[in-house]
Amino acid sequence: MSKKSRSNNSAGGAVYGLGFIGAAIYFISIATSFWMGVLGFLKAIVWPAFLVYEAFKFFAK
Repeated sequence: MSKKSRSNNSAGGAVYGLGFIGAAIYFISIATSFWMGVLGFLKAIVWPAFLVYEAFKFFAK
């Protein structure tokens, strides 16, 4: 039996994690109330969706 080597590249997870931390710090720091901070935290979770949406909007022009 031959052994097959599998490589798992998790660089995407690291980029998402660092982006999440940066987005959470940004959104929470500009929040004017507690609930805006909560909303900022939720936005930080889905920041890639905002990025892709804005990129498509920019390139569609």
